[in-house]
Amino acid sequence: MKGLIVVNAYAKTTETRQVLRLRQELYNRGVPTNVVRNDKFFAHVADGELADNLSKYDFCIYLDKDKYASRVLEKHMRLFNSAAAIENCDDKMTTHILLSDSGIPMPPTIAGLLCYDKTAEVSDDAVDGVANALGFPVVVKQAYGSMGSGVFMAVARGQLKDLMERFKCEPHLFQKYIKSSHGRDLRVIVVGGKVLGGIERRSNGDFRSNIGLGGSATAVPVPLQVQDYAVQAAQILGLDYCGIDFLYGDPFMLCEVNSNAFFDAFEAATDINVAGAYAQHILDILH
Repeated sequence: MKGLIVVNAYAKTTETRQVLRLRQELYNRGVPTNVVRNDKFFAHVADGELADNLSKYDFCIYLDKDKYASRVLEKHMRLFNSAAAIENCDDKMTTHILLSDSGIPMPPTIAGLLCYDKTAEVSDDAVDGVANALGFPVVVKQAYGSMGSGVFMAVARGQLKDLMERFKCEPHLFQKYIKSSHGRDLRVIVVGGKVLGGIERRSNGDFRSNIGLGGSATAVPVPLQVQDYAVQAAQILGLDYCGIDFLYGDPFMLCEVNSNAFFDAFEAATDINVAGAYAQHILDILH
């Protein structure tokens, strides 16, 4: 058996700690694994058929969000996570729609109105509709984004309208601000339908809690109800591996699901071998 780990085509290096940990854990289990950037043009369509050079690999850990490459790869091998699962999580609004009616608590969320004319103005009715439904402050998010990028807070009507104008031609959404979770959240890692553990991510002055923005991580127990929600969400979205962010409140509320969640801070805070659990899950599935 031979594995493949694919990272973004524009990644500065393939030697990140996450990649090295996954490759080492697979090697420890007797599986040699190549790491490549997604700039190898794995396949192309010629004469109506998909020509490729992928026959030497049995599976791929896909650490990218390029949906075209993932669909190409998936025609020839098992992807972890699947192309559909990655797409389900990459678009935050799609995530909330797919998880709706499941019984999993989530903050009230409204899809942004997509505009195709940069000269068109956001109407007062649209601004008032969001403000009346969610109140202030309101969180404004680009539908695509990682590590806290593309997430903003509007504290007044004028600021909300400015953000609506700024993102009107891009997929975006609006969420109710949850005061009880300001600057902190609960990150839960799920592998193969099992919760490995949780960390509290806490910011140093920002309303966002992302480690990439300077936040800290502390191991915390995961309430049983949150564990159930996390496993259910991973199952609905079709995920082998994910990091799920819950907002503190009564009840906890699912905020985002990350199909390619970084686990460096999680492993350091919890001493849980996430890479090993993921590698073992892959081999259990393939055997």
